[in-house]
Amino acid sequence: MSEESRSSDGSVTARTSEDPRVRYEKDGHVARVTLDRPGVLNAMDLRMHEELAAVWDEVEADDEVWVVVLSGAGERAFSVGQDLKELAERVRAGTAGTATFGSRGKPGWPRLTERFDLAKPVVAKVRGYAMGGGFELALACDIVVAAEDATFALPEARLGLMAGAGGVFRLTRQLPWRTAMGHLLTGRPMDARRAFELGLVNEVVPAAELDACVDGWVADILRCAPLSVRAIKEAAGKSVTMPLETAFATRYPWEERRMASRDAVEGPLAFVEKRDPRWQAR
Repeated sequence: MSEESRSSDGSVTARTSEDPRVRYEKDGHVARVTLDRPGVLNAMDLRMHEELAAVWDEVEADDEVWVVVLSGAGERAFSVGQDLKELAERVRAGTAGTATFGSRGKPGWPRLTERFDLAKPVVAKVRGYAMGGGFELALACDIVVAAEDATFALPEARLGLMAGAGGVFRLTRQLPWRTAMGHLLTGRPMDARRAFELGLVNEVVPAAELDACVDGWVADILRCAPLSVRAIKEAAGKSVTMPLETAFATRYPWEERRMASRDAVEGPLAFVEKRDPRWQAR
């Protein structure tokens, strides 16, 4: 990131520009990424994607970051997805491009939806609308916590578009086939409770309790060995489409790092000595 400021409580805020679309704050081992265009329901324009790419690069490179919380500014939306006004302008100008799936060749590549090797866990904190690309961002996170007012949808078919940031792929993997197709082919929304029933959301709470609930999930992750968390995420993600025998026989780089780490020794020692482990992520 290009600039940082430190608040009185010691947290670090990174800024990507004079008028940022994204807020990036670090507090200990927790990074908080906020989509910051509340006036347009956190719609994602090309500049936001560029800023997000810089954020994800920093998250990956920073050994002190052990978990990330992704949220949207304001109370009305996590994100409504692509900035359609900007898209319409690009269509008129003939600069919209023709690529359908993914962000290769576009600003911000690779976006979170394609950072398949991002080992650090990402927790989505969802209030209000998570539509289109906003829903696709949530689908790419590891844990999703939603307020009762959250609404999820992939309305691309209603707009002549495609859920090309992974929605058409991830929804059919994360839901029963007909349930996923019902939402993809109609653009029908689902509320937070329905998303929880379907397993897309880990927990649903009143909006006033959302921050505390997310903090609880983060605290639970931080109690775990960071290399174990990364190894688990890597092995689970890479093996999900493998035959079971192949999954067992595959080598996973983060698991090899965990096995050779000090933390792999620290955990059992702490248990035997009846004390909290002191993780070092190495």
